Amino acid sequence: MSAAGPDYYALLGVARDANADEIKKAYRKLARELHPDVNPDLKSQERFKVITAAYEVLSDPEKRQMYDLGGDPLSSSGGFGGFSQGFDFGDIMDAFFGGGGGGQRGPRTRARRGQDAMIRIQIDLAAAVFGATREITVDTAARCATCDGSGAASDSAPVICVMCKGRGEIQQVQRSFLGQVMTSRPCPTCQGYGSTIPHPCHECAGDGRVRTRRTITIKVPPGVDNGTRIQLTGEGEVGPNGGPAGDLYVEVLVQPHPVFERQGDELHCELTVPMTAAALGTAVKFDTLDGEQEVDVRPGTQPGSILTLRGLGAARLRGGGRGDLYIHLDVAIPTKLDDEQTALLKQLADLRSEDVVRVVDDGAVAGGGLFTRLKDAFSPR
Repeated sequence: MSAAGPDYYALLGVARDANADEIKKAYRKLARELHPDVNPDLKSQERFKVITAAYEVLSDPEKRQMYDLGGDPLSSSGGFGGFSQGFDFGDIMDAFFGGGGGGQRGPRTRARRGQDAMIRIQIDLAAAVFGATREITVDTAARCATCDGSGAASDSAPVICVMCKGRGEIQQVQRSFLGQVMTSRPCPTCQGYGSTIPHPCHECAGDGRVRTRRTITIKVPPGVDNGTRIQLTGEGEVGPNGGPAGDLYVEVLVQPHPVFERQGDELHCELTVPMTAAALGTAVKFDTLDGEQEVDVRPGTQPGSILTLRGLGAARLRGGGRGDLYIHLDVAIPTKLDDEQTALLKQLADLRSEDVVRVVDDGAVAGGGLFTRLKDAFSPR
């Protein structure tokens, strides 16, 4: 033991013949209690420095031997309060968590997953309702056929990085309140890969992939709507250096239909019938997305009436089945009548005892209309 220095064995609470595992266990216990993240007060920080210095000495066989012979193995770093040159902070982490390597990340692989891609297609309403098959052309990154994704020319291969020796990272010493701490960062020469490509592939310039145009057949499921996205797994961008491909998303844009308007799984349209057909009733042949259908217009049908055709609407994307088709009826009132037509309508009005409506000077309707009834209701009696 050093004549002027502290008793490192006593500081850690171990015997002088303690083995490496006992020393590590004792230091780990104390470090968990005194680490600045747990006890930020200055007294705990100073004690943490002391036990760390004790662990540095007793965990190193050469320094421990020098200490047992009465030497001071930390004298070159200014006493027991600091770390000696080159003391790896990984030793502290190893004592804390029982791990090895002090957080070493190691080289990272060059192969990475490719990005997702998206393309938009336009379809008509019939394709959205019944589904369809479409061929689309996409421009994406594909694996380079020349180097098969390696990024190296055919007569070469990646070599170990001379700076990091294949580790993918370099270490440097930084000074902190604990003393000198060893930290790691990705190697700037190989960008953390641990290897370099001295002779890149001339086709892909070392990326392992090239831009290409290809045709894909996709199935548009029944019931898609405007903005629906179809996911094609593995059909996106191929990753660098042979990495797996991302996904391709196909966004559907449904073109407006000249007759039908879609609202969820319902279809709506308008049908105009003559005034006489609405009064007498008729059967109208109507073209739906499923083909021609005969629609019955009952006698006395009023403007704004709705006819419902069950199961002729849009398909449901989830759950199956189809919605309904709603036909909104409009009654066409003639705007120009010849003398004979006018006479016939007057004759019909006389037969039905329907007086001609006329507007009086106060805006009320003759015969006790709405305005007259309102006036009578609020007049003083």
